[in-house]
Amino acid sequence: MRHLQIRHRALIFISGAALTMAAGVPSQGQTPPAPKLTLKDAEALALRNHPLVQAANLSAQAEAEVSREAKSAYYPTASANLTAAGGLPNDNSYVAAGVLSTSRVLNRYANGLQVNQLITDFGRTSNLVASSKLEARAASQSAQQTEQDVLLSVNRAYYGVLRAQALLQVAEETVKARQVLAEQITTLEKNQLKSLVDVAFAEVDLAKARLQLVQAQNGEKAAYADLANSLGLAAPQPYELVDEPLPPPPPADPTDLLAQALVNRPDLASARFTYDSATKFARAERDLSMPTVSAIAVAGLTPAYQIPLTDHYEAGGINVNVPIFNGFLFSARHQEANLRAKAADQEMRDLADRIARDVRVAWANAVTAYQNLDVTAQLLKQASLALDLSQGRYKLSLASIVELSEAQLNLTQAQIDNTNAKYDFQIQQAIVVYQTGQLH
Repeated sequence: MRHLQIRHRALIFISGAALTMAAGVPSQGQTPPAPKLTLKDAEALALRNHPLVQAANLSAQAEAEVSREAKSAYYPTASANLTAAGGLPNDNSYVAAGVLSTSRVLNRYANGLQVNQLITDFGRTSNLVASSKLEARAASQSAQQTEQDVLLSVNRAYYGVLRAQALLQVAEETVKARQVLAEQITTLEKNQLKSLVDVAFAEVDLAKARLQLVQAQNGEKAAYADLANSLGLAAPQPYELVDEPLPPPPPADPTDLLAQALVNRPDLASARFTYDSATKFARAERDLSMPTVSAIAVAGLTPAYQIPLTDHYEAGGINVNVPIFNGFLFSARHQEANLRAKAADQEMRDLADRIARDVRVAWANAVTAYQNLDVTAQLLKQASLALDLSQGRYKLSLASIVELSEAQLNLTQAQIDNTNAKYDFQIQQAIVVYQTGQLH
């Protein structure tokens, strides 16, 4: 008998150990858990992957090269020349047409180097360089604005997924609750304690809940697709999103937010740099009417030549180019640049006005969303209490199925409103941070 007891205990121990090991090892067809994704991780992923961010950064880098192009006028230019010429066998060949003076063609082959150096153009090149540098800074600010646009899209999509998941949970719980109630009423009707009207109402409410569940499932899929697009991914990924804590309430007055926006908004900074660049370019166009002083030097060898040429040559000189008249081209270009600078100034003013409006609207929306948190919480509390009372009255046959159905509907709507209020507030706060230029 003792042998049997020991053997029985050993079998129990081995079976328990086997079950424990089996529980710790996932089965071959089991789906691995989805990786967790916080909001900060999502933002970092979007800044690495999103094509709009990459394109904006590349455009800013390309604009920086324009500054180098403008600065090239400060440096000398050098070019090599290889020239061969031959006249007719008659040594007295001359070029007599197409030039102001005749020139004898001497048989020769020569190679040499020519160097040109700008001495001064009285400020045109310096203004062009300054204009291009300012335009590069404007492009850099535009790239930062693109990053903030993408980050706002990520915040919207991230909270959109959390909202869709919460609404899906509400829909699933509603289906379960109404399924239980429908089964209970059906049982009571079979025992002739409730009528077929009650069963019909319960079945209608259950069908509505199932329809809401289908819509919630579709909403979750759409939210994940939107999140993938905001992250710069080609297809949705099965991330497990981490819920974010509620942000602090918005300030009582938007004055500080307006001041922050006018200082921090990258698009406004870009507009300022664009205006300054246009002003510098207008000055550069004005300097077109100034003289240009440059130096030139040439040197080379003549391996094959005809007398009176020699086997080498070198020369140097200074050239002053003074524009006199060109059909009012330079004055028209100067006027055009001035007008474009004034237009850039007006566009900058308009952008500042629109930013101030957007900040005020975003602040007002955030205040309303924050107030909705308390209102929807109270609504949910009252709707839950009303449903409990209706269920009790219905069980005592003191209330009709219509009253119970209405209470269920009110609770479901209160749960939806409460969920929407939470994520609406988080999205509105993200918009406020974006409008003040601080979404990083």
